[in-house]
Amino acid sequence: MTSLNYKHLRYFWMVAKTGSIATAAAQLHLTPHAISGQLSELAATLGVQLFRRAGRNLELTEAGRRIARSAEQIFTAGDELLELVRSSQLASPQPFRIGCADSVSKLIACRLVEPALELEEPVRLVCREGRLDNLLADLAVHRLDLVIADRTIPAHYSVRAYNHLLGESSMSAFATAGLAARLGADFPACLDDAPVLLPGEDVAIRGRLLQWLERGDIHVRAIGEFDDSAMMQAFGQSGAGVFFAPTVIAAQVCDQYQVVALGTVDAVVEQVYAITTERRMSHPATVAIGALARDMLFRA
Repeated sequence: MTSLNYKHLRYFWMVAKTGSIATAAAQLHLTPHAISGQLSELAATLGVQLFRRAGRNLELTEAGRRIARSAEQIFTAGDELLELVRSSQLASPQPFRIGCADSVSKLIACRLVEPALELEEPVRLVCREGRLDNLLADLAVHRLDLVIADRTIPAHYSVRAYNHLLGESSMSAFATAGLAARLGADFPACLDDAPVLLPGEDVAIRGRLLQWLERGDIHVRAIGEFDDSAMMQAFGQSGAGVFFAPTVIAAQVCDQYQVVALGTVDAVVEQVYAITTERRMSHPATVAIGALARDMLFRA
């Protein structure tokens, strides 16, 4: 005997429990003839006699009784395992895995993701942060369900995924009250020779912002460059320089980082995308995120 056929063993177990091939066949939705054939194969494989005739009935042999006891333990344990898996699946929310590009404002990302925690069928939120190329690689192999980014998928990427525009916002300039007082109220002229914290080269808004400064003949002192928007805002909170963030979250930026808005740059617009492997967003969490973006966050 090289291996045990557990299907045959289960049929034997059912016959041993019910005491009748006909009854077991009815419960298994098989013909008595099929059950008899499977029992013969099992007996031949094990090299023992499982049943003997007692009139019209079947009676377990001593070997059959020992095998039936072992089969009872095997299939009872299997049923318990299945029940454990079912109950754990019902009890544990399914993970919803989101990747957020460093360049996206964490305040916007947090607002966008909030609806995923309020679904009728709860999910367990798993958030990853990093460079867009790394997040797209994880999306391609289904380690992520959704990527929030400030740009579409780069043209040279072969990832099979789709861009969904969630919304867009103009940009505003922010500084501490002390720095704002020193710069004066004439925006944007007050930015000339001002210390400024610029987005890093990996941030989509950087090129548009530099072009706007150049068109306005505004020459700033670049104090630092940041790929991570939260890090840039933390430095802005310390008074290191002026920084830029989406106007749509201006109130939250002022409140969280204890800064004031210097003015709005309508000519520079930041876009926020959801990138998924779905052509149309259908997962309840992604649908909720899209609805919030459309109806509340970017409504203006």
